Amino acid sequence: MSASSDLIVIGGGLIGSALAWGAARRGARVTLLDEGDIAHRASRGNFGLVWLQGKGLGHPDYMQWSIRAGQLWPRFSTILREETGIDIGWRGGGGLHFCLSENEMEARRTLISRSKAEGAEIRIELLDREALREIAPGIGPEVCGASLSDLDGEVSPLLTLRALQTAFRTHGGELVVNFMAERIRHDRRLGFIVSDGKGIEFTGHHLVIAAGLGANHLGGQLGFELGLHPERGQIVATDRIAPFLRHPTNMIRQTREGTVLLGSSHEDAGFSTGTDMDTIAQLCRIGTRLFPALRSARLLRAWGALRIMSPDGLPIYDEAPGTSGAFVVTCHSGVTLASLHGLEVGPALAEGHLGPAPNSMRSVRFALQTP
Repeated sequence: MSASSDLIVIGGGLIGSALAWGAARRGARVTLLDEGDIAHRASRGNFGLVWLQGKGLGHPDYMQWSIRAGQLWPRFSTILREETGIDIGWRGGGGLHFCLSENEMEARRTLISRSKAEGAEIRIELLDREALREIAPGIGPEVCGASLSDLDGEVSPLLTLRALQTAFRTHGGELVVNFMAERIRHDRRLGFIVSDGKGIEFTGHHLVIAAGLGANHLGGQLGFELGLHPERGQIVATDRIAPFLRHPTNMIRQTREGTVLLGSSHEDAGFSTGTDMDTIAQLCRIGTRLFPALRSARLLRAWGALRIMSPDGLPIYDEAPGTSGAFVVTCHSGVTLASLHGLEVGPALAEGHLGPAPNSMRSVRFALQTP
């Protein structure tokens, strides 16, 4: 058994790594348990958007929580670069949601109106075709316009994960890789004990489960009823081409290296991370409708990855019923919310609480919902 930590974080993806880094920056002794490459890690297959426009409509707490994350992203990326020297590819300045029909334009008008009515502190502007061509001159003839927000941006999920784990270790954090947590138990004297199938154990005064889809099994041992399920998304990547798109969009983005990502789908495929030609073809058709010049780009690869979805699609921040000091944090917006997780929730967990995480995002809400 290892020496006891102040906090054990189970899950080495973007959520767990951001929480662990934030707690370590606060001065806590943190152990981060990472299952390794066999995990269904959304961080590996993420589209890389920090996306706020339209998020949380009808759920004011989630809307404000997400907008707060967007506001923190410039500071978050600057701190990571200062601590690690790693440029995570953060680019702000707003994101475009393309419209391919007048009905879609009207839907964006409604979204903008609802966002204002619900008090969203985000500026969303609807651009007609001519205004859009000034910032995206290569759009196809079917594109009617787009909405442009001020807080949306993009980042490299893989470089962000690398930076978080690098910075975590510089603050004295212990990263344990290839550890598959299987059992959690609580001892009044030792605290929380996490063990794998080989009998290796780690102990900590506090514990947070950020293990994605694995949180169902692990959280159940502490009394959580989470009901998480997977949703597959597929992404297509092209070869490097000359820069043509300065803003990330809801369907397409060009990385700093010049490759183009097309995505992403929403599929009920169980735990499969595979791809299929129908979905790939559909993503390519949409991409070439938006930018006809992409017809000459070479398709390099495609992949599938799993989103972690709660029963209502919203994040879960909760403390175990009847067991003080054990928490769960899970969401499908691990990129967008990484800034909040690192700068506000992680430091709070170092002190044994969830900090500013909204009470409306506790898992008890599922038990209260009527069929």
